[in-house]
Amino acid sequence: MNKLFVDDIDVKNKRVLVRVDFNVPFDSLGKISDDTRIRAVLPTINYLLDEDAKIILISHMGRPRGKKDPKLSLAPVAKRLQRLLQKDVLFIKDCRGDEVQQAVEKMQSGDVILLENLRFYQEEEANAEGFSKQLASLAEVFVNDAFATAHRKHASNVGVTKFLIPAAGGFLLKKEITYFEKAMENPVRPLVAILGGAKVSGKIEVLKNLVTRVDKIIIGGGMAFTFLKSQGYEIGKSLVEENMIDLAREILEAAKKEGVKLYLPVDAVIAEEVNSRAVTKIVPIQEIPPNWMGLDIGPASTTLFAQVLENAKTIVWNGPMGVFEIDAFSRGTFALVNIVANSYAMTIVGGGDTDVAVHRVGESYKISYISTGGGAFLELLEGKELPGIAALTSKR
Repeated sequence: MNKLFVDDIDVKNKRVLVRVDFNVPFDSLGKISDDTRIRAVLPTINYLLDEDAKIILISHMGRPRGKKDPKLSLAPVAKRLQRLLQKDVLFIKDCRGDEVQQAVEKMQSGDVILLENLRFYQEEEANAEGFSKQLASLAEVFVNDAFATAHRKHASNVGVTKFLIPAAGGFLLKKEITYFEKAMENPVRPLVAILGGAKVSGKIEVLKNLVTRVDKIIIGGGMAFTFLKSQGYEIGKSLVEENMIDLAREILEAAKKEGVKLYLPVDAVIAEEVNSRAVTKIVPIQEIPPNWMGLDIGPASTTLFAQVLENAKTIVWNGPMGVFEIDAFSRGTFALVNIVANSYAMTIVGGGDTDVAVHRVGESYKISYISTGGGAFLELLEGKELPGIAALTSKR
């Protein structure tokens, strides 16, 4: 929070380059299926409009790998943004070159322009100096409001800050940092972390960091089976990362040493394959047959986790409890959504699949804060400094 934010700087009548994250999902008909990320940056855009700034929005969409792909164009986003702002948004079919330069030169106070997908150029992800300079040349001030890409070192969020000063954070970025600091730097305790998802390998550093900071840890999802295997349980064909078993054992030992209570599932919903038509059973963890696999936590685990969360004052959650996309294996994740949503604790949910599950249950309005960034949220949980935030101008 020692960085400049948009309300700390003079943007009156200035050209402001705003890095946003409009990487939104589309349905099978090519329509935007969830515009949460667009809505999330409206406070920053509206503040700039109130200040009569000339707003140049830049974003990526998907992974075009440096090639122009019409399916990954930001044109539909411009239409949705126009509707949300109730104001014209000029869409330019490129993010560099003469057409962009000319459109920017013609801007009047209060105009909004959205440029085409940054990742249509390889220089974006390569953090190429030339590309950064081109983006910086469009404006007088830079505002980064794309938390979801803050863990990346790209031209549009890091490179551009060398040539465009001041570089400030937007209101979304500020909100993300504020809630994270409330949860991890100065939490109201007990602080409980819930971790799920498929693999331990993606969350090893998170676990190492959390063991020194939280009071309790709940581990569910596929990653729980690596921990259970490390304790000597036979878990059939359940997902296990053999190369992570020793590390899982070390984390269990570290938790014990730090006095952190760590909870694993005691039962599971099992099947012989990941299939919506598969026959399912609910069994204690000790009774998973050799050719079956655990695909969700069972009702006893849900009850246990509810008891663990009963007296929590702060809850941080990242990762589902099972393969919730399939109805038969969704009960554990959805039950936990209800428990967390109706808790008296301050609740922070970290992006990605967990975010989807919360919205699917319809309990999102009861969660204190849902982060817009999966990878960035995880790296904050690891205790890392995010390049996109580090690059912003310091208040000093």
